[in-house]
Order: sequence, then C-alpha cells, then structure tokens
Amino acid sequence: MQSYDTDVIAWANEQAAFIRAGRFDLLDLEHIADEIEDVGKSERRELRNRMAILLVHLLKWKFQPERRGHSWQRTIKTQRKELAECIADTPSLKVEVANSTWWEKVWADTLIMVTKETGLDFEIFPDECPWQYQQIVDVSFWPE
Repeated sequence: MQSYDTDVIAWANEQAAFIRAGRFDLLDLEHIADEIEDVGKSERRELRNRMAILLVHLLKWKFQPERRGHSWQRTIKTQRKELAECIADTPSLKVEVANSTWWEKVWADTLIMVTKETGLDFEIFPDECPWQYQQIVDVSFWPE
C-alpha cells in the first residue's frame, strides 16, 4: 500500500482504485477525511485570494487614477467573473461573503498587497472595506 506521507498522489490514486473496486476495508479513512476537508479549505482560500486581488485593483483604480489602464480593467473584470464562478460552482461559499471575520481577513490581505504593489502608505487606505459585496462584484461599479 502507498503511504500518504511519502507520496500523496500515488496514495490518492490507490485510494480511488480501492473505492472503485469496493475495497472499503483497505481505505485510509483518516487521511481521506483530511483531504476532503482540505478541498473546502482550498475553495475558501481561492475565494479569499480572488476577492483580495479584486479589491487591490479597485483600490488602485481609486487611489491612482493617473495609472488606470487596460491591464487593471482586465484584472477587475476577470476577478469578478472568477468570483461569480466560484460562488456558482460552490454555493455554500456565499456564507463566507456574509461573514465579518472573513472580510477582516480579506481586507488585511488586501492592504498588505496594495501597499506592496503601489508603494503608497498604509494610512491612506480605509481601515475597513469601503464597499459592499454587491458593489464589488457589480460589473458597472468603478470607484471614482
């Protein structure tokens, strides 16, 4: 049997083969449960990262109007599309965007990223996200 700790890919393939063959007695249930939980964590991380990237570009759009360009527009449009797809593919993620703790983490990530990318002082940005979720994902919203 493959070891989860030495080759997770080989282990996953073997576990899948056991399931397909009905060999449930050979399953590594503890690690399978961990991997299933990790799928959810991965989906939440993707949502959080995409939201932070979108917010970074919205802040750049607002605070650096002289640098606006097609690249920023493309990133904003792409992230909005990808966020919508994340939510459509995994509707339970809607709970995340309604969670204030989640928003605090997203905003903290956003501020770190935007100060690195712009070189602007941390203090010029709001302490909390100035926009509501519906605004952020609205394709017609461009902060001025």
